Amino acid sequence: MHGQVPIDPHTPIVHVSYFEVDAFARWAAMQRDAWRGARLPTEAEWEHAARARTGDIAAGNFVESQALHPMPVARTGSGVQQLFGDVWEWTSSSYAPYPGYRAWDGAVGEYNGKFMVNQYVLRGGSCATPRSHIRASYRNFFPTDARWQFSGLRLARDLD
Repeated sequence: MHGQVPIDPHTPIVHVSYFEVDAFARWAAMQRDAWRGARLPTEAEWEHAARARTGDIAAGNFVESQALHPMPVARTGSGVQQLFGDVWEWTSSSYAPYPGYRAWDGAVGEYNGKFMVNQYVLRGGSCATPRSHIRASYRNFFPTDARWQFSGLRLARDLD
């Protein structure tokens, strides 16, 4: 939306595909420093972390702020930060019905089943998302090669 901008290593990345974030996570996991063991979170892990932070929705940058920006502004502090707004966050989960989901009797199937092929789940909303749409359980999905939807990443680690 703003054309090419210089890379600022102190800001979160944005407009990246699933393939790009997956490659970065795999690279990070092999490092011998603070990145070691990092990976993309599953959809369930992301939601679990977000449920403890739903009050942060009010602080997120959503479409109402009219700040469609090329780069989100990083927040600082301890613990999980900035789960809602600014950029959609890719997860390692394929967009599929929740385990145990069954269509109602007589229904043709999942209403958006035709979109569930080769898509991955994004969570958290972006600066182009209405704040009223967002909740910890809100699921979004995009093709793995899409880069236009204000997408970014968050890394996770297994607990020791």
